[in-house]
Amino acid sequence: MSSPAERYAMSRARAAWASTPAGRFAESLGFELDDFQLEAIKAVQDGAGVLVAAPTGAGKTVVGEFAVALALETGRKAFYTTPIKALSNQKYHDLVERHGTSRVGLLTGDASINGEAPIVVMTTEVLRNMMYAASPTLQGLGFVVMDEVHYLADRFRGAVWEEVIIHLPPSVQVISLSATVSNAEEFGDWLRSVRGRGEDDEDSVAVIVAEHRPVPLWQHMMVGTRLYDLFVTEGGPAGRDGTTRVNPELLDRIAQAERSSGWSREDAGAPRGRRGSVRGRYANHGPAGPRRGGRGRDDRGPVSDRGPRGDDAVPFGERGALPGGAASRAQVIDRLDREGLLPAITFIFSRAGCDSAVQQLLARGVRLVPEEEGRRIRNLVQERTAEVDPADLGVLGYHDFVEGLARGYAAHHAGMLPLFREIVEELFTHGRLRAVFATETLALGINMPARTVVLEKLVKFNGETHAPVTPAEYTQLTGRAGRRGIDVEGHGVVLWRRGVDPMEVAGLASTRTYPLRSSFRPSSNMAVNLVAQYGRERAHELLQSSFAQFQADRSVVGLTTRVRDNLRALEGYDEAMQCDRGDFRDYGRMRHELAELEKKQARRRQAQRRADIGQALEELSVGDVIQLEGGRKGTMAVVLPTRGNRASFERSVLTSNGSLQQLTIAGFKDVPEVIGTLKVPSHFNARSPKARKDLAAAMRSTVREPLPGRAGARGQDRDAGSLGPGSGEAKVEELRRRLAAHPCHGCPDREEHARWAARWWQLRKETDDLQRRVAERTNTVAKTFERICDLLSELGYLGPDGRSVTLEGERLRRIYTELDLVVAESLRRSTWARLGPADLAAVVSALVHESRGDEIIDPRMPTVDVEEALGEMGAIWREITARKSAHQLEGDREPDAGLAWMVHRWASGRGLDEVLRDGGMSAGDFVRRCKQVVDLLGQIAQAGDPAITRTARRASDAILRGVVAADRLD
Repeated sequence: MSSPAERYAMSRARAAWASTPAGRFAESLGFELDDFQLEAIKAVQDGAGVLVAAPTGAGKTVVGEFAVALALETGRKAFYTTPIKALSNQKYHDLVERHGTSRVGLLTGDASINGEAPIVVMTTEVLRNMMYAASPTLQGLGFVVMDEVHYLADRFRGAVWEEVIIHLPPSVQVISLSATVSNAEEFGDWLRSVRGRGEDDEDSVAVIVAEHRPVPLWQHMMVGTRLYDLFVTEGGPAGRDGTTRVNPELLDRIAQAERSSGWSREDAGAPRGRRGSVRGRYANHGPAGPRRGGRGRDDRGPVSDRGPRGDDAVPFGERGALPGGAASRAQVIDRLDREGLLPAITFIFSRAGCDSAVQQLLARGVRLVPEEEGRRIRNLVQERTAEVDPADLGVLGYHDFVEGLARGYAAHHAGMLPLFREIVEELFTHGRLRAVFATETLALGINMPARTVVLEKLVKFNGETHAPVTPAEYTQLTGRAGRRGIDVEGHGVVLWRRGVDPMEVAGLASTRTYPLRSSFRPSSNMAVNLVAQYGRERAHELLQSSFAQFQADRSVVGLTTRVRDNLRALEGYDEAMQCDRGDFRDYGRMRHELAELEKKQARRRQAQRRADIGQALEELSVGDVIQLEGGRKGTMAVVLPTRGNRASFERSVLTSNGSLQQLTIAGFKDVPEVIGTLKVPSHFNARSPKARKDLAAAMRSTVREPLPGRAGARGQDRDAGSLGPGSGEAKVEELRRRLAAHPCHGCPDREEHARWAARWWQLRKETDDLQRRVAERTNTVAKTFERICDLLSELGYLGPDGRSVTLEGERLRRIYTELDLVVAESLRRSTWARLGPADLAAVVSALVHESRGDEIIDPRMPTVDVEEALGEMGAIWREITARKSAHQLEGDREPDAGLAWMVHRWASGRGLDEVLRDGGMSAGDFVRRCKQVVDLLGQIAQAGDPAITRTARRASDAILRGVVAADRLD
């Protein structure tokens, strides 16, 4: 028991705390702050920047909200930045609710609300652009909150975060909020080095790492329709007591399932005849679901306290069942509903899969909310979509969308209309939806509380290929489960299917090592802005302070140590290969040269074969029918017309089974042979399924397939290694002769010496590579910047000495896009001068569009002017690519005209149905691309001459109509 003096001192301390801004803020929240939150807001109050790394749902945004409150109390401004517009919109509404509309503003690419307010929410790119433009809005700025700062690892947009952190004035406190990363201290050291007085200045930036989830997360797997705990634990979820032993009952059940040829009702004792519609049990708990914070159905504790749940496995051949033995989506939702584990988010990683899930539940008659609540939802949706043309709603699948919502479930993915996604988010956030089927885009910070997260698969498309889900992604996805203040616990469920290893799931669930890696690299726009604001020398120094260079410098220390160790080992290898017959190092050198020359000859033969294939593809004509390599879809393919500015050796073809493919050199092992010809109609539309089907049928009926082995006959007799003077084969023979004549060749211990010599050469090669990497990583960011400046001087955007910005460079400063130089050169060369608004919109779309995956590249040209302008842009891109290569710079992606036809029709006033028909693109993707086109048109309007400015603004106005303009806050 404390003494009176101690109690008095504690009372004084509480009173002193209550009188501080942090104390008043904490008192206003209505809940007790965690230790890490208190530590962070105290650091902000003391004038320090902070880095808060905490699990999803831990409440780290409270720290950013305190910075906002402190700004208002001290008469300063605060900017709250987010990586995506949806997060900006959500945070804007949150802050308006707390501080009022007069004190909060919003700035995104297509929305500007009260931009001079003391608190402004914005995307990170908007802040970066304001800094480069020296916007007066920055005056009085005291705090910048960077939510989801781990986004700086994003290879497409991550550099913006580093630009902002580096270039913000020292007087601005930066509050960085990050998911849990394993190198938070390293990131904090970098923040101190750029925002403080060096990485040893711990007072300038406080690094606060919270590992504990305030809402414990239970990990499960669902085998059939039975739920099993993933781990065997005592007293809580895995990780709390350090136990991560995989549940043996789960392993036994999976082993049994893998041995069986298919699931049967008897397999799990399910009642016979149970194949009717799955009905949700909404009648027991109303529209908001069971009492929040409960422990599952009837509050009987977590699944781990009750053993495996579920009395029926997936019947073999059950309609809607997923491949590999997993339960159907309706059955999964039914099981979760029985366990009281709704609301749930099911991550499917496929837009089509999300839509299909809703259709499957509708087909089974699933209802998860009462009919009265469904009627209220219908009324809300009708209000939200009142301004959308009814004809457009029909194109967008509005009826099924509303029907699913009224029954308590919906899809959520980037292919949906932004307005539809916003409706789903609003309903789910307020507990009016019980199930959402989503792609991983939902996991990025949007506050959509779910009690349970379900993962259908552990493989997802990462933008380039299908790859396993990483531990960081798994944590981000399952982190949506069990949100603070809503649930006492959360649940992560992985659906088992054949090929899913529970040990792999356990590894994902228990791994805590996922470091933050910089994706920073200078761009042309960045270079001219830095030179304009700071001068070339100061800009060079600033880029040296990037996180990318910081990490590279640290890695150099380790590489240098390895070089030193290798050099010592080389001395030992040199002694071990000594030979009394002669100089074995010389003999070993010749053996090494011989092996390398033989490898070079093999590569040369392979290169010759690739050249032969490339020439054969280049010589193909429209209508030529070729035999495809084994393993491709179909055996024959006919060459289609190729428009646009693609490389001449790439060919679009239609296979004999009606699928479209893009032929490249890499797709052939042997030279393709023409086995026939077919007349391709001049009006052939590759996007029309009927046209493809008819042409494929004509090919199969008119072209006789060749005999096996005929394809690839051409070029087989080429000999890449003749024995002429100076040829590779002649050098090989000469080296062999010299080896045989060498004194060491007859040594009885030759092969023992040779093994040490081989080790010496292998380690020498490794050491040379390490030394090269050391050289490359030293000042690498600044070296890239210098090369870009040299290129910009050559092109006339910087002065001859690279230290001043020209008039053309001032134009480039206002162009923020990956293909910035293509835009700037197109403006300088008046490439777009003759275009009308719709034509300009179509052409500009090629600068923002990027075809997905193996999508066929055969763009339809709306007008001759558009086709000619795109051709000129392609020539500009190739010229810039060649110049970049000459300066040892990476090239940029090629303009992609795949959207030009659709954008042109939309800008010309056509209806949504007509635009999307045969376009091969979802409404959501189309709307998003249109907004990107509008954003770039706005930049062009600011950077161009008066004529192009007028055309760009008219083009922008023509696009911003109907569904594109329906949601300006997206």
